[in-house]
Amino acid sequence: MLDDLREEGIVNKVGGRFKLSTLIQKRMVQLNKGGHALVDMNTQDKMQVVLEEILQDKIFLDASNNLKTTEFQGTGETMELDLGDL
Repeated sequence: MLDDLREEGIVNKVGGRFKLSTLIQKRMVQLNKGGHALVDMNTQDKMQVVLEEILQDKIFLDASNNLKTTEFQGTGETMELDLGDL
């Protein structure tokens, strides 16, 4: 798990170490307040859940460093975009 944090791939995916730290912290707060995991994992380790959510592009920081998810509020469905329809 901690090895994932040392890899440059996850750091570059979110835009740097500061953003990665911010994203992890904000998501951990949500999970600790009762938020549900966006990935299906057999673990109680919230850090592993957060890292997998990042790797699967389920969570991200917007331009204002607010935590966003790719899940629609209330529906439980993930959003998929097909740019070919534009």
